[in-house]
Amino acid sequence: MVTYPLGDALIQIKNAAMANRREVVLDNSKIIESVMRVMEDQKLLSKVELDDKKLKVTLAYHKKAPVIINIRLVSTPGLRHYMSVDELKSRKRRNASILVISTPKGVMASPQAEKERAGGEVIAEIW
Repeated sequence: MVTYPLGDALIQIKNAAMANRREVVLDNSKIIESVMRVMEDQKLLSKVELDDKKLKVTLAYHKKAPVIINIRLVSTPGLRHYMSVDELKSRKRRNASILVISTPKGVMASPQAEKERAGGEVIAEIW
């Protein structure tokens, strides 16, 4: 039994990238699908398909190497981490990774959250 399905899905993608696998099949939920769509928009995943109660995710590759190098879970059920817009802007100057953020305006990547001027819960950091 999985206690944190979103964290499990992100770690499955990380493990698939490390093992050079092309596809991963994940359990579906609204939040998992939203995060996968954000990753697809950021070109970290090449395709996300919904099949019945499963998500079929195809990883993006560049010159036979996965685009995703690492995924770090930031918020967990026991410890939530939030960032304001100002914190996102100051972080951007020092770091090249992408944050996936759950905001009141929906799940989005850090560059889009800055444009929308929306802070929120930081789900994961991807580089």
